[in-house]
Amino acid sequence: MNCRSEVLEVTVEARQVEEAMLALLHTILLHRSTGKFHYKKEGTYSIGTVGTQDIDCDFIDFSFVRVTSEELDRVIRKAVSEFKDALSNSGSDGVGQISLEFYQKKKSRWPFSDECIPWEVWSIKVNVVNLANEQERQICREKVGEKLGEKVINVVEVINRHEYLPKMPTQSEVDNVFDTSLKDVQPYLYKITYQITDSLGTSVSTTMRRLIKDTLAL
Repeated sequence: MNCRSEVLEVTVEARQVEEAMLALLHTILLHRSTGKFHYKKEGTYSIGTVGTQDIDCDFIDFSFVRVTSEELDRVIRKAVSEFKDALSNSGSDGVGQISLEFYQKKKSRWPFSDECIPWEVWSIKVNVVNLANEQERQICREKVGEKLGEKVINVVEVINRHEYLPKMPTQSEVDNVFDTSLKDVQPYLYKITYQITDSLGTSVSTTMRRLIKDTLAL
């Protein structure tokens, strides 16, 4: 099985990191979650509904839709908060990557542990810029909102392609495909990882600064 890999890249202010990551990760998970499975007998089941919620950002002119699940939101926020703290404490120029990997388990014979086979990975590269004044920050607020809108459209287009998804499991195998630990929603099995890099994505940050200066010149 080939693992699909998608890369998104954003340039933000430090105060925008958390909201930008939440917007993108929640958008992906919205399309990679189902309602809870309710089995009547083996091979027969119903799927619960998934509620959605509009979220307005405080530091970006942007709103996004997420699954109405406080449990899932807490898990995502914890991972994003750890990434943001690592980014700010790294002493580097503010460059990092957070990844959302979807996988399925393949049972192994005792004494070996189950094999986790990734089938889709989303990597979000983050460049943090420092801005000089409130006017630049206001322009960045608008520009980042526009860019996030483009990224969300890109995510939806990718997910709507007819590509591999794990087949619906039987009751005995549901934990090999879905995370069943949450009480109100059932995402595909996933894990979130991050890494901090040492050098600034100069071309990307320069592009953002040029966008801001061009706007100021109008």
